[in-house]
Amino acid sequence: MDAGSSFGRDAPVIFVLMSLARFFIVVIFCAVSVSTLAQKARIYNSGKSMYTQKRYSAPPKVRGEKAKTVCPIFVASKYPFQGFGIKLGDPFALTYKYYASEHFSVAVDVGKASSGLYNNYFKEKFTEYVVTDTFSTAEASIEYYTHKVTSDLVGEVKLLYSVDVQKLAPGLQLYVGVGWEFKNSKIQYDYTYSERGDENPDAFGRFDRVRTTMGPQAVAGIEFSHFSIPIAVFMEMECFADVMADPGWTRLEGGAGLRYIF
Repeated sequence: MDAGSSFGRDAPVIFVLMSLARFFIVVIFCAVSVSTLAQKARIYNSGKSMYTQKRYSAPPKVRGEKAKTVCPIFVASKYPFQGFGIKLGDPFALTYKYYASEHFSVAVDVGKASSGLYNNYFKEKFTEYVVTDTFSTAEASIEYYTHKVTSDLVGEVKLLYSVDVQKLAPGLQLYVGVGWEFKNSKIQYDYTYSERGDENPDAFGRFDRVRTTMGPQAVAGIEFSHFSIPIAVFMEMECFADVMADPGWTRLEGGAGLRYIF
């Protein structure tokens, strides 16, 4: 396969990853800007700044519903925490994270793979599902026509190690980790069949295949949570290695999302 065709096949993946990167950069920039503005001293009617009031008077007490608006992330004395939210990308998933301590956490994502990114891959796998021994004659042939992914479920479990990088920005963490990914895809193939082996098909046909696989993944990401409400935004990249259906096949995945912290 030449370099041009290889680039064309990988172009959708590169485009999606670049889009996710731009999205997260905008989110981080906005979050840091809002956080910076929120930290500026506010002038009250008395003429004293918030900093002055905190220094020379007792800190205000927060009770009831207002207390729930303080994001607890990075408060060392209050671990463990939990987070639940949504992740956009590959996969598009519901995401849960258990913050066991300042450094260690476990994340679970369950959702749907971005099937459009795998079109060429599933097309190439068509020949693996064709049973030539069932052909009526030696001249008979079957050709791929099209396919449709009717179900593409993904589950991920990841163990993560985080480091605090608040010197770069308040509420910022970097993390790395390892995990295990499960995939279950149901693919509907349409094909043309010819008894004579020529280019004129005698019939059209269809069959379904279920492709189940799994494998390890390496994870690297960034998480930001310096807000006045208990949420955290994140972006991560994953490298998946298939060890079941297609041993040795690797794939870059990733996404961006947010979680509500409680």
